[in-house]
Amino acid sequence: MPIAIRDTTVVTADAARTVHHDAALVVDGDRIAAIGPTAEIDRRFPDAERVDGRGKAVFPGLVNCHTHLWFTVARGIQEDFGFPSTLRFPTTVQAMVSAEENAVFAMLGALECLRGGNTTMLEIGTRVPDYAKVVAGTGLRVVFGQSTSDLEPAGIRDNRFVYSPALAEKTLRGVDDVISAWHGAEKGRITCVVAAHAPEACSPELLRASRALAERRDVGTTIHLDQSHWEVESVMNVRGVRPAEYLFQHDFLSPRLVAAHCRFMTPGEIAHLGRSRASVSHNAAMAARRAAAPPIQALAAAGCTIAVGTDNMAHDMLEAMRTALFVERISRQDGERPWPEDVLEWGTLDGARALGLGADVGSLEVGKKADLIVLDARRPHLVPALRIVSGWIHNGQASDVESVMVDGRWLMRDHKVLTIDEADIVTRAEEIGRRVWRQLVDRHPNVPFPITLPPLCSAAR
Repeated sequence: MPIAIRDTTVVTADAARTVHHDAALVVDGDRIAAIGPTAEIDRRFPDAERVDGRGKAVFPGLVNCHTHLWFTVARGIQEDFGFPSTLRFPTTVQAMVSAEENAVFAMLGALECLRGGNTTMLEIGTRVPDYAKVVAGTGLRVVFGQSTSDLEPAGIRDNRFVYSPALAEKTLRGVDDVISAWHGAEKGRITCVVAAHAPEACSPELLRASRALAERRDVGTTIHLDQSHWEVESVMNVRGVRPAEYLFQHDFLSPRLVAAHCRFMTPGEIAHLGRSRASVSHNAAMAARRAAAPPIQALAAAGCTIAVGTDNMAHDMLEAMRTALFVERISRQDGERPWPEDVLEWGTLDGARALGLGADVGSLEVGKKADLIVLDARRPHLVPALRIVSGWIHNGQASDVESVMVDGRWLMRDHKVLTIDEADIVTRAEEIGRRVWRQLVDRHPNVPFPITLPPLCSAAR
């Protein structure tokens, strides 16, 4: 039976940035069947299930082009120790969790995404098989990127860059295995990319092999690019050129690429990226935490598609979009540009285009997938709802999202998550997080750690 959300505001985020007032949107199966005045829709679809949209606003689901869901295990700690981390532990906390525990933190990230209206994400990790099944089971639209790297980790802390053909073969095979298992799964809701980790972590041979695999499999690529001064210095020391120049030399730049971060780029690097028509995931909230701001205006002018990502620890796309707006206005010294509508486009339609999904998601248009979110527009901080896009980007909260639909299926209704056992995930993540951080500190008592950890949860004692 079709579903009609009636008497509402529909923010389409289409090319004309159309906003329909006192309107209805009809979902039939997994697609949007109609958008128009409520009375007209009622006549056309008399048997539709009617959903009261008064005081609500319907937006496209948000498209997050760079996540590490599992890294919620470091929430509240790693935000304040830079990148690369200034904590000097010889191992990472992620290395101390089992596959099942890693999946718990990935689900914690997915839960935050869902609650904040993030319906599509590009999820990148070294252990995607740990959690691919459970994250796919949330009903969210996911692009999985299993990472590949051939840099031997043992020498990194001493700035020794040794590249292993065996490691390249192993990690690239892992990427191919994830693509075989998941690309096109769940009736196409799950897709994959080839995730080369970063310029300093990939040899020229691995870059070329990654590009070749992506073309053979007809999938996209992604990479962390110009994300730290350390990365830039490392690539220049090892390769003699800056990171984007290195990628250009080895034919890794292409329209298939989503380059994350791009914080410290020179005009020459910007030109290379723009000419390739690559996309940029502007992870503004994380960049601000790292005291950085990428040259977004220059990248867009050069020809890059600008998208938005959350990166790690936190997965609030509204925070990421708002930070992008604020930081970009500071960078431009312009109190009016970009507009909230520009930033919403980065977080919806442009993100979908970056992931190769623009024909199906990213805007509310007849024939597209029914990936949408419903906001409560009668919350005090959004009233009067005279210009709902600006109101939400400037003043909104993730909790304004009351319902979420993907592929015509409700994943959250009236603030209740339907596809994740929220209480179980939150309880388990709290217990595991306290335990593994305590274990890390106790095993390395000589490593400075200026944080007093809370006691273990009672069930874990």
